[in-house]
Amino acid sequence: MEKNKVVGIWIRVSTEDQAKGESPEHHEKRAQYYAESKGWQVKEVYHLEAISGKSVMGLPETQKMLGHLKSGHITGLIFSKLARLARNTKELLEFADIFRQYNADLISLQEAIDTSSPAGRLFYTMIAGMAQWEREEISERVAASVPIRAKLGKPTGGQAALGYQWLDRKLVPDPKEAPIRKLIYELFLEHQRKKTVARLLNEAGYRTRNGSKFSDTTVGRLLRDTTAKGLHRANWTKGPPEKNQKRVIKPKDEWVYSRIEPIITEELWDKCNSILDEQERKNKRPTRKTVQLFVGYVFCQCGYKMYVPSNSPKYICYKCRNKIGTTDLEDIFHHQLKTFFFSPTEITNYLNQADQVIKEKEELLKTIRDEKRKTEQEMEKIYRAYINEEITMEGFGRHYKPLEERLKQIDGQIPEVQGEIDFLKIQYISSDQIFNEAKDLYSRWPQLMPEEKRKIIENITEKITIGNEDVTINLTYLPSSSELMASGQRNHRDSSPRPT
Repeated sequence: MEKNKVVGIWIRVSTEDQAKGESPEHHEKRAQYYAESKGWQVKEVYHLEAISGKSVMGLPETQKMLGHLKSGHITGLIFSKLARLARNTKELLEFADIFRQYNADLISLQEAIDTSSPAGRLFYTMIAGMAQWEREEISERVAASVPIRAKLGKPTGGQAALGYQWLDRKLVPDPKEAPIRKLIYELFLEHQRKKTVARLLNEAGYRTRNGSKFSDTTVGRLLRDTTAKGLHRANWTKGPPEKNQKRVIKPKDEWVYSRIEPIITEELWDKCNSILDEQERKNKRPTRKTVQLFVGYVFCQCGYKMYVPSNSPKYICYKCRNKIGTTDLEDIFHHQLKTFFFSPTEITNYLNQADQVIKEKEELLKTIRDEKRKTEQEMEKIYRAYINEEITMEGFGRHYKPLEERLKQIDGQIPEVQGEIDFLKIQYISSDQIFNEAKDLYSRWPQLMPEEKRKIIENITEKITIGNEDVTINLTYLPSSSELMASGQRNHRDSSPRPT
C-alpha cells in the first residue's frame, strides 16, 4: 500500500442525484474514508455540482485539476463512479491517457477500479488497449475512403510536395517551386552528397515552404519522391501510432500511383536514386533492438541482476555465470500464469472470503439506511403533530431534537460504511474481473507483441529468481486468501527441472 500519496476528490453530482439524497457532502465523505483506508492524503476537492457530464474537459475546475496533476500537486483522483468523471466516452479515454502520461492513478469507487493497485494497473492496461483499438477502428474507417480518392486523383489530405500545388483538385507544377525542385536533383547528381546540396540551396537563399533552411533529411526525402518524375504516389503512409514518431509506411500493394505532369525526366530521377541506393548499401542502419521481456526483474540466486548480452540468447549472471535461455524463461512464466489464473480452489476460497466480508458490510449499510428512513418518518410525525397543535413547542423540541441528532449521526455513518465497502470491493471484487480477463490473457499470450508482453510483466511481476535447478516467480498481483486486509505477494515456484 502506497503511503503519503496525495490525491484529489472529484465531486460532480447531478441535480437528479441530489434529489435522491446523494449530496456532494455524501460523495466527499465517501471518498475521504476510502483515502483514509489507503493511508493517503487528500490535497484538493474539485466541485462540479449540478454540471452536465456531456463535456467537462474545458471547464475551469477540470483545467485546475489537470494543472495540479501535471505539477505533481496530486498523483491520483478519487470519484464515485466513471459517469461522475465524464459521460463522454471520448473524454474518459482522454482522461485515462493524461493520467497514464503523468503516472497518476484514477480511482472509481463504484466500478471498483484503483490503478494504484497491481490489479488496477493491469485493468488500466486493458482499458488502454481498448482505447487503442477504438482509435484504430475510427482510423480504419476514415482510411477506407483514401485509396478510392487517390485512384481518382483527388487530394487525400496534406500539402502537395515541394514543386507542386493542388489546382482545381488536380496536382500540377508550381511555377515558383518547380525550378527549385529540379535544381535539387541536378545538384545531387553533380555532388552526390545530400548535405552539400542542402548547404548550396541555403547559401543561394532558397528555403522550404515553411521558411526553414533545407536539411540533408529534407533533400533525401524529396529525391526519393516519385512525384517529380510525373508519378504521384498516394495512400502509402498513415499517421504515427504515437506523438513525435514518424509516419508509418503501408504495404506496397496498398500504394496508389497516378500520372501527373513531371518536373524532371525519369532518367535524371533514376540516376539520383541509384546513387542513393548504393550509398545506403554501404551504410546499413542497425536493426531494431530486441525487447528483452524480463530485464530488470530477473535475478540470480546469488543476488545479482541477470542480463542478455547482444551475442547471446540467454540471461546471464556476470558474477557466477548462471544462465537461462530467454525462450525457456518465457515458457516458464507463461506456464506459471496458467497455474496462477486457473487454480479454482485458491481463487474460490479467496473470493468467497472476500464476498462474506463485503456482504456483512452491505447488511450493516442496509440496516443504517432503514434506521435513517424510520427516523425521518418519526421526525415527520412529530412535525405534523406540532403543526396540528397536538403538542406544544416545548414538547416538539423535547421529542424532535434527539431524532435530529441521531439523523446527523446516521448521515455521518452511511458514507463511512460505504467507503469501507468501496475499499473492500476494489481490493477483492475487481480481482474476480481481472481473473476472468487474465484467463483470456493467458490464451492470447503467444499472439501478443513483445511490447505488450513487457507491459503486462511490469504490472504483475515483482521478482524472478534463477536458481541452479529451479525458477521462483514472485507476482505482486494479489494477496493470498490468508492475507485479506493486508498487502502481500503471490509466490509461485517452478519445481520442475530447469531447461538447459
